[in-house]
Amino acid sequence: MTRGIIVLLALCLVSAAAYFTASKWAIRHQTLTFYDTVRNRPVAIDIAVRRDKELQADAGLAELPVAILNHGNTVRYTEYSFLANLFAARGYMAVSIQHDLDSDAPLVTKVGELYVGRLPVYERGIANIEFAVKQLEKLQPNADYDHLTMVGHSNGGDISMYYAKLHPDRIRKVVTLDNLRVPFMIDGKFRILSFRSKDPVFKPDPGVVPDQSICDQAGITVVNTGFQHTDMSDRGPDDVKNSISSALDKFLETEAGRPVPARVRQTPGAMAQVR
Repeated sequence: MTRGIIVLLALCLVSAAAYFTASKWAIRHQTLTFYDTVRNRPVAIDIAVRRDKELQADAGLAELPVAILNHGNTVRYTEYSFLANLFAARGYMAVSIQHDLDSDAPLVTKVGELYVGRLPVYERGIANIEFAVKQLEKLQPNADYDHLTMVGHSNGGDISMYYAKLHPDRIRKVVTLDNLRVPFMIDGKFRILSFRSKDPVFKPDPGVVPDQSICDQAGITVVNTGFQHTDMSDRGPDDVKNSISSALDKFLETEAGRPVPARVRQTPGAMAQVR
């Protein structure tokens, strides 16, 4: 009888431990749509966050680091869940933003113009990010919106790099997946990780990716892959997503011990929209 009780208690403890572990690492996804009355434009976002980290932040016991995910052209904001879940598992609040609407003009290339004519698209993306962050500050005030991690694929990678160019002091790190137009920041203010495709169609413009010697000095890690440009989202094969996730996880692990600059909370009106 006693032995049976002991076995039962042991099973209960194992079950409780398994439940606690699963709950601890559970990731919550929430999709929201805000409306920017100034630009007469909806801005949809998807939030991925670990439940235990969110509870700590809600209780004022921790501050969530924030990763902003920016999608590629013709790819939806919800199609980078393999990246969003990885950042969330690392304790970030991962925020994926829908930049393009069906009513927007299609992306075009204008040879000879700055960023081949795509500057207005980047400016629209910056405005979306700024607006979304303002709304998120109301929903989750215990997050670090002053030191953002910018993540993006293709056109979203260019939006990420352009944002870093405009607001270097608000950047924690930048991760791009085959951005093609906006040159990397090389002043070494923050770390950059960039995955490059081996794609005969999608080639970066001259000067976008620095030489290896410059990368070494500026803290830029370039991962040359054999992947296709269009495979770097949830649409791609599992081996591509697993390889990117593994390298990104190692990058975040090495970054975990680095100090974050002293936080200076901006006033509500300090985040000017770029138009």
